[in-house]
Amino acid sequence: MTRRRMLIGGGVAMAVLAAATGGVAWRFRSDLDRARAGARQGSRVLALPGQPIEYADRGAGRVLLSIHGAGGGFDQGLANAAELVGEGYRIVAPSRFGYLRTPVPSDASPAAQAGAHAALMDALGIPSAVVLGVSAGARSAVELALRWPERVAALILMVPGLYAPQSPVAIEPSRGSRLAFRAVNAGGDFAWWAAMKTAPSVLVRFLGVRPELLAAASPAEREGVMAVVRSVEPLSLRYRGINVDSTPDLHALPLEKISTPTLIVSARDDLFNTLPAATYTAERIPGARLVVYDAGGHLLVGRGEQVRAEVQAFLAAAGAGPVGGRGAQAASVS
Repeated sequence: MTRRRMLIGGGVAMAVLAAATGGVAWRFRSDLDRARAGARQGSRVLALPGQPIEYADRGAGRVLLSIHGAGGGFDQGLANAAELVGEGYRIVAPSRFGYLRTPVPSDASPAAQAGAHAALMDALGIPSAVVLGVSAGARSAVELALRWPERVAALILMVPGLYAPQSPVAIEPSRGSRLAFRAVNAGGDFAWWAAMKTAPSVLVRFLGVRPELLAAASPAEREGVMAVVRSVEPLSLRYRGINVDSTPDLHALPLEKISTPTLIVSARDDLFNTLPAATYTAERIPGARLVVYDAGGHLLVGRGEQVRAEVQAFLAAAGAGPVGGRGAQAASVS
């Protein structure tokens, strides 16, 4: 091959590489722009004393305060509630400290977050609510029930990231999960996006679900899990909250003082190891109901109908079933 042909061939290869790289960059920017736009729709920011709080307010009926887990925001809170309850509830879904438009205060403890929940309820004129705490969101849900018991009509703790003395909640220790955790701590939008496109099973495992469990699930269930994976973007608007959640000061609480009707749900194969915490908590809250599934992972894959039935039966028994309201109304935006 002559030098001229080599130069031409090399030039073509560089052009192809540049075009491919440019295409990847365009798709990333396009997807990220959509994620950023979506993260700013359907919520408002309330200027509480010393702490702005972002929240969404949807529907009509009995109030349900939906407290999202790690990687979430008000949008995840709305999605969690939609999975569990039907019409007849007014869903109030705050973005916890460090998520989306809620900043991180100097005191970002679960107790302080519970205080912010109570202040939000005060500002919205809500005397009491059903409280749903998912994963890391269970921490402030429990603190709310301890500190303001009159504000909590019923308490639902899903795959709770709470204290357990013998076997603490932790990130699954595989190499892929450690790499994903580094990307999360850095707020790396591109790293998360690229993993979604090229190695989604790594992110599925990072979110507490065995990839083989997902592979055996129905198409609808697989899409639901991938929707959760996609919902973490834009990571750069959520990683500060994830950092708060990943370094919790978990300790024993006086759970025996909680008199609120309580439902706790976990799975034996949850890669975040929430079962010991769920069991420990249920043993100490008087009358708490514990539901444990053999399989389902942290996202309770394949258990949707069963979990909804458990939640709705629990709420009915607690006198906190749906009232009034027909469907959701759009939240105001600021």
